[in-house]
This record gives sequence, C-alpha cells and structure tokens, in this order.
Amino acid sequence: MRREKTRVKQKTTAPENLARSSRPVRDTVRLGLVVGALGVVFGDIGTSPIYTLQTVFNPADPHPVPVSSGNVFGVVSLIFWSVTVVVTVTYVLLAMRADNDGEGGIMALITLLRRWSGRRGRRAAALLAGLGIFGAALFFGDSMITPAMSVLSAVEGIKVVDEGFDSWVVPITAVITVTLFLFQRRGTSAVGRVFGPVMILWFTVLGVCGVTGILRHPDILKALSPTYALGFLAGHFDIAFFALAAVVLAITGAEALYADMGHFGRRAITRGWLALVFPACMLSYFGQGALILENPANLSSPFFLLVPSWARLLLVLLATAATVIASQAVITGAYSVASQAAQLGYLPRLRIAHTSETERGQIYVPWVNWLLMVSVLTLIFAFRSSAALAFAFGMAVTGTITITTLLFFYLARAKWGTPRWLIALGAIPLLVVDLLFVGANLTKLVHGAWLPLLIGLTVFTVMTTWRRGREIVTAERARREGALREFVERLRDGSAASQRVPGTAVFLHRGDETTPIAMRANAEHNHVRHEHVVILSLETEPVPRVPADDRLAVDDLGYADDGITHVTARYGYMETPDVPGMLARLDPEATEGQLQLEEASYFLSKIELQRGPEPTMADWRKRLFIATSYVAADAAEYFNLPRDRTVIMGSRIDV
Repeated sequence: MRREKTRVKQKTTAPENLARSSRPVRDTVRLGLVVGALGVVFGDIGTSPIYTLQTVFNPADPHPVPVSSGNVFGVVSLIFWSVTVVVTVTYVLLAMRADNDGEGGIMALITLLRRWSGRRGRRAAALLAGLGIFGAALFFGDSMITPAMSVLSAVEGIKVVDEGFDSWVVPITAVITVTLFLFQRRGTSAVGRVFGPVMILWFTVLGVCGVTGILRHPDILKALSPTYALGFLAGHFDIAFFALAAVVLAITGAEALYADMGHFGRRAITRGWLALVFPACMLSYFGQGALILENPANLSSPFFLLVPSWARLLLVLLATAATVIASQAVITGAYSVASQAAQLGYLPRLRIAHTSETERGQIYVPWVNWLLMVSVLTLIFAFRSSAALAFAFGMAVTGTITITTLLFFYLARAKWGTPRWLIALGAIPLLVVDLLFVGANLTKLVHGAWLPLLIGLTVFTVMTTWRRGREIVTAERARREGALREFVERLRDGSAASQRVPGTAVFLHRGDETTPIAMRANAEHNHVRHEHVVILSLETEPVPRVPADDRLAVDDLGYADDGITHVTARYGYMETPDVPGMLARLDPEATEGQLQLEEASYFLSKIELQRGPEPTMADWRKRLFIATSYVAADAAEYFNLPRDRTVIMGSRIDV
C-alpha cells in the first residue's frame, strides 16, 4: 500500500515549547543582555581611540598629516562623521534591520539574497553572493589582525610610563593573546559576564578623560560641524585622502557588531551603542584633539597623555583589558561566519560547541580558535608594533563594509521593494564614503595593506574550491548510489537477495532520491537487512533555526509494511543535530513500528577522495579540496552518534 510523505509532529518538551514560542534575543531587551553585549560586541570599536589619532599624525607614516589647527579640526570632524555615517547609519540603523531570523553578518545577507532574488535578478544576486563570500573571507583577515593590533597598542602604553619596558611589549602581548584564546572554550556568555563590567568602566573612563581634554581647549567642539570635515577633504584633498587610511581605524569593529547580532540581539546592541559606546568614543577623540591643539608634542601617545602621570599605569592596565575584549568581538564573529559558511557548503563540516543552553547562537569552534591564535601570534612577532600593523588594519575593514553596503541595498530592493530613487539617495553617498576609504587604504598596499587582501584571497579560494569540489563529489556519488526507490523494489521482490535480521539500522544519507552506499553494500555484499531501516537525511535550511513542528517529514518509500522508512530532518544553520534524540521523538506509526534505539546500529558512508584524470578542476584546486577535507569534523561526533554502535563503510571517488 502506497502512502504520501507525511510531516510528523515531534513530542515536544517544555524547553522546546519555550524555544518555539520565544523570539530571538532581540525581542527581550534586558539590562543584563546589554551588559553582556558591551563585554563582547563593542570591544573592537571601543578601543580604537587608543591608536587612531596617534596613527593619523604619525610622522613615520608614508603619507604623514602635518600638525596644524586646521588639520586637527578637520581630522577630528572627519572621524566623528565617518563613525556616524558608517557605523551608526550603515550598520546600526540600516544593516541590522536585514537580519535572518535574528542572525546578522555578511553570511546572513547572502542567504537572504538567495531567498529574495527573483529570476531576473539571479545573475546579479550570484555576483553579489560571490562578493559576499569575499567579504566574509576579508572578515577572517580582520579577525587575525584585530587582536594583534589592539593588544599591541595597549601594551605599548607602558612605554609612556617607562621607556625601559620597550623590550617587554611583544612577549607580554603574546602571553595575553594565548590566554585569551585558551579562555574561549568557556563560551560567549561567560566571557560577556566577565568582560561586561570591565567595558562599562572602560567607556566611563574614555568619556571622563575626553571631557578633561575638551575642557583644556573647548574650541575643539567646533569639529562637530560637518563643514570642517568637508572643508578638510575639499581644501586639502591631497592630505585628507591619505589621512582616510588612518581615520578608518575609528570604524574597525563595525562588521563585528553586525556579525555578533545573533548573540545578543539588535536592540541590545543599538541601545548600548547609542547610549554609551558612541558618546564615550567621541568624547575621547575630541579630548585627544584638544590635547594636540594645546601641545603638538603630544603626538606620540595622546590617548595615554590625557591622564596625569600617576594614573597612566592604571590606564595602561585598563586599556590592556579592554583590548583583550576588543579581540573577543572579532573572534566570536569569526566563529559565527565559519559556522554559517560550513552549513551553507563553503567550508567542511566543523566541530561546533554550543556554549549556552538558552542562546543557540553562542558557539565555540575549536579549529577556528586555534587557527586564529597561531595567526595572531605570527603577526605579533612579525610586525612587533601597532604602528606597523596599522597600515594593514584598514584594508579588510573597508572591503567588508563596502560589500555589506552593496548587499544591503540590493536586498532592500529585492525584499522590501524600496523605490529605486530612495535606494540611490541612500546608497550613493554611503558607497562614495566607503570607496574613498577603500581607495585610501590601497595607497598603503606596499606598506602592509597587502596582508588582509592576501588572507582574504586565500580564504576565498578555499571556500569557493570547497563549494565546487563538493558539487563534483555529490554528482559522482549520486551516480554510484542509484535510485533509492528502485533499490527498495529490488529488496521487496527478492532480486537483491538479503536476509532480514532483528534490530534497527539508521543510515545517514543526503536526500531521498539515491541509496546510501552503506545500505547498498550491506545488502549486496553482506546479504543482510535489518527489521527496521531508517534512512535519515539532515537538511540545513538557510535560516538560523527551524521550528519543532517543521522539523521532521517521514516517507514510507511506497510501502507501509516493509520496515524501510525515509526521514527528513530539517535544521537551521545555527543548530547542531542530535540524531538519537531526534529519532526518539518519532511517532512509531510513522516509522512502521517501534524503533529499537537502545540497540540501533548507525551506518555512515565514508568517501575517500583522490585526484582523477577528468578536468573537473585545476590540479592545484583538486589538491586543495582534498587537503581541506581533512579538516572536516568527525561525523559520528558531529551527529552525536554512539561510538560503539556506529559502522563506517567507505567508497573512493575521483575529483
């Protein structure tokens, strides 16, 4: 008797009901959530005052900005309006509204583009999606450079206290960096609880120190007028254009705000930014500008010179703690981007640890963590100073911001139907600002800006190669596996001779069209099949989470009495599948009898890759694809399968 595929409602528990009924974190704004966001999200952008103005007026810069009252007013005004336009307008007010069920970041924008782009816009959407992948790759470069740059700049403050500490800067920075990455396994919520109060103190100190500087030279407040920024750009474009490469340091961390949105929600991030972070940072910039106006000799470290000599060591310690937290913002953002990329097929399946029982977006990715740690340490020992790293810092940031702006406005047209004239009114000025920053940073290409571009191109190549190789392997695998329903017919009519044995076998497989390699081998070579056979397909949807009622669909594959059932389990890209737990919630009527899960055997089909003669990809890309496959997490561990009852049966495929 044939039956149609049926959707199965799971036996829900109280936690699942709660998860289903509650909206993402952005719908529940609490003080504790804002404090947690302050401890994780704002560290990067909140520590930019330590080094931004110092870098702008750095005499060792290949294109130095001369110190004059006009230039100081122009630079401070340029910083204020750059942060206002790029961070407040582009990200906080616009981009964060383009969330994918509460999740943000450039990978979320890509999934939204795929969902909302119509047939006419598919080519443009595909091009923008490719740009988005490159933007995500650049963000990994930012995640490597930010910890090195931030912590180095803070520890260098001890030279203001005593020049004799100069030789200790790099070793101290390295120790702090290692400690930071070792702490990551504790989880985002634990980090936020520890770092949140520290960052509240940090922003308070930023604001107070800034006010003391402003009181010395109140005229600096004139820089709030955009006429100073525009006048600096128009009247001294040859200087101002190159200054943008350092001014961009004030907006580093903007993409981390967006990428970390799923951890704390849009409202918590927006309120934290507008109520505390933005005012505190601006007060610090204006205070430092006033200090430089009063005494141009304070260029070496205007941030630390804002406080009296007796308080500088305390400020160095607080700044060091804050820059450690600054690194946290991009590290957690890198976890989110890597996890989403893996779920969407651009990276191998990675081992992911969910570190919160209530917030599924809070994750820890060990492989990414250790890769970042090694990369950051390499940069620290190679560049040895924040001034040297500053030339490389802005390129990744400006590239990612520009791509995010493009994706957002395309999505505004595709999803919300925003009129073209309104899109042009918003997109043109924002993109002009973004492209000015990109152009200015390209002038630093030979001085270090090549580094994030190299990292971005490398990561982009790995991601696109994995995507292409995965398509090749999937096509060849489907050819070998053969049609599933035909194989079920052969088992039923006896042409595929096999003995039926007691027990339950669960074969993990992609889709319901082809036969699992392990199942075919079990029947054709071992000549056995189990009393109950479940072919389980796990599908990753382009949404963060799938509601419990939409999780499962069961198909009897044409017959309701042969004990062979296909189950499709749908998960969001932010979820980690728990196969035994999910199967336990199936209705026995849907699976043609009670599954014996306590003794069930789980079968995995392992594919061994090797380079073949077919010109499917360039030979170097084949090597890269095979090498990348070794990074993949163990499937049994990833799906939470019992080790002692998991059987792996393999096949070899040429790429």
